[in-house]
Amino acid sequence: MCGRIKIGGDAPITVQTMLNFPPQKVEENVRAAQRMEQAGCDILRIAVPDEAGVALVRALKEAVRMPIVADIHFDYRLAIAAVEAGCDKVRINPGNIGGEDRVRQVAECCRSHGVPIRIGVNGGSLQKDILQKYGAPTAAALCESALRHAALLEQFDFTDIVLSLKSSDVPTMLEAYRMIAKRCDYPLHLGVTETGTEAQGIVKSAVGIGALLADGIGDTIRVSLTADPAREVEAGLRILRALNLRRDGINLISCPTCGRTKSDLIGLVQQAERRLAQEGLQSLPLTVAIMGCAVNGPGEAREADVGLACGESAGVLFRRGEKLRSVPMDHALDALLEEIRKLKED
Repeated sequence: MCGRIKIGGDAPITVQTMLNFPPQKVEENVRAAQRMEQAGCDILRIAVPDEAGVALVRALKEAVRMPIVADIHFDYRLAIAAVEAGCDKVRINPGNIGGEDRVRQVAECCRSHGVPIRIGVNGGSLQKDILQKYGAPTAAALCESALRHAALLEQFDFTDIVLSLKSSDVPTMLEAYRMIAKRCDYPLHLGVTETGTEAQGIVKSAVGIGALLADGIGDTIRVSLTADPAREVEAGLRILRALNLRRDGINLISCPTCGRTKSDLIGLVQQAERRLAQEGLQSLPLTVAIMGCAVNGPGEAREADVGLACGESAGVLFRRGEKLRSVPMDHALDALLEEIRKLKED
């Protein structure tokens, strides 16, 4: 359990992100956290580099319902303080917080408070002997490091553990998670780290996270982007919806356009996304189709809950493959939204 949220087993896959304001900026962090919660984030992580981070844990626990994860490096005392301040999970790399006695103190504190520990391993923080053994941050190196850290916690009878083995190289990340999934039953937090810009990072994350989830590997995810954290949440939710692991939002399907398209389908679909968000309809568990012609209308999109097949001057509204009525293209989007509102009321 991470606060009120279950991780692992048959529990739903959860989406995480991380705040990026310095912990001293409490008001900014609180507003950002509330925005992440509204965007659909399930679990929120914050950096705790000092006592200001500990104070931020307390502030966030009062401001949002999401579980708060304290990200700790080097100072084991901050991990203990964050737990005592009310954090719901601690993320550490046991190898960089000191000797075994310090790891033991963190484990005992977490056990007494019912707080799990995520062991975060990535290619940039492997132990020197493991790097020397493998010659590079390979998948096997990441796996050995994670299991070594888990074994250290197990020495102190602590097994409430989540593992992550992140790499900025997608094939390495895939191999590492597939390897660890065969060697232990701990819940896995998935992610491709340091993916870069939003456009590049979403592709890398969709490939890496999506491939593993499709194989039944992974329990919680973060899409790491050099972008607004809300975009990470949005991308994570879209990955889950693409795999039918989430049904808590509109699945908007539209064709890629071709020579048969006689309307501004690209602009219409973009406008539809904006209107759905503005009117608070984007969270409805519906499939909505906006198609460019009769070929791709009620035929290919017959499974949609509601849809619009666009023509040059008029379009056809349909519901689950059945034609409802023709509408002028000038008012087609309004008519489609009207049908979506009817389904919401039903």
